Amino acid sequence: MQPISLDQLLASIGKEVGVSPWRTVTQTMIDQFADATDDHQFIHCDPERAAQETPFGGTIAHGFLLLSLLSAMTFETLPPLEKGRMGVNHGFDQIRFMAPVRTGSQIRARFVLADVKARPSGWVQVTHDVTVEIEGSKKPAFTARWLTLTFVEPEA
Repeated sequence: MQPISLDQLLASIGKEVGVSPWRTVTQTMIDQFADATDDHQFIHCDPERAAQETPFGGTIAHGFLLLSLLSAMTFETLPPLEKGRMGVNHGFDQIRFMAPVRTGSQIRARFVLADVKARPSGWVQVTHDVTVEIEGSKKPAFTARWLTLTFVEPEA
C-alpha cells in the first residue's frame, strides 16, 4: 500500500477511509486469547455448556479479543503515513459492544477518519470512528473512537 501524505490525510477527515477484508473468528483464536489473558469463562471456551446455558447458541469471542484485532485490520486496510517511523496505540475515547460475535462468524472493520492533529513534537494523532460489523447481522459487534499516534520523520 502506498503511503499517504499528511495533506491527503487531512483532506480525508469526515470520510470513510477503508473497509477491511472479512476475517473469521475461530474457536482456536478464542482459546488462545483466553490462555493469553487468563479469561476462560465458559461463554468463550466451553462450546457445549455455552450452547446449553446461554442465549448465544455456542461460544462467543471476548470483546477485548475483537478490539485487539483492530491492529491487524488497520494494517491490511489503511495506508501508512508518509515518513511515519512508528505508530502506537494511544487509546479509546469510547467503546460500545453492541452484539456478541459467535464462534465461526466473519467480521470486518469500517474506518471513518474523525480527526488528525499534527503535533510540534513530530507525533501525528489520528482518530478513527470504527465500526466492526458481523456478516449477516444488522447490529455491529462494536463501535469505537480509536486514537493512534504516528511519529513522523522530521524534514531535513
